[in-house]
Amino acid sequence: MKRVSHTLTYPGTTVDDVYAMLGDPAYRRAVGDYQRVVDLTCEISAEGAGMRVRLEEAHGTERIPSFARRLVGSEIRFVQEEAWSSHSAADIRVAIPGKPGDMSGTTTLTRAGADVVQQIELAVKVSIPLVGGKVEDLVAGFMGKAFEAEHKVGTRWLRGEWRS
Repeated sequence: MKRVSHTLTYPGTTVDDVYAMLGDPAYRRAVGDYQRVVDLTCEISAEGAGMRVRLEEAHGTERIPSFARRLVGSEIRFVQEEAWSSHSAADIRVAIPGKPGDMSGTTTLTRAGADVVQQIELAVKVSIPLVGGKVEDLVAGFMGKAFEAEHKVGTRWLRGEWRS
């Protein structure tokens, strides 16, 4: 199992503004467009004091090593589900349909001075004999790049510079 910890800082904003952005399907599509996602489905619904987010994304595999491409084919699909219990905390589960791997963890939004810090903690598990650890490293790296894309789009989104 591989652990992934990622910190994203959104300057000069509030927890409610970041939460609203994360709950906006247009923002989620903008992140998918930025990542050149092949296919994206986004469902967001209010639930109690929070929300449920379900993203299904298909990514091309032309930029991953050939040993991994042989395992997943020409695209890899991720299903990400976020269960936000409040405006500041969510449980995350990411499945790779039809493949022996998944991720689970949490994300939190906290105020730090004039900024908002999003902390993401995930455990990546891939159950493939002999190469599982290599694939976990690959998936962890992929998730890191995905979080960086979310941050790049999100920072501009919150400043009103990026709207789809």
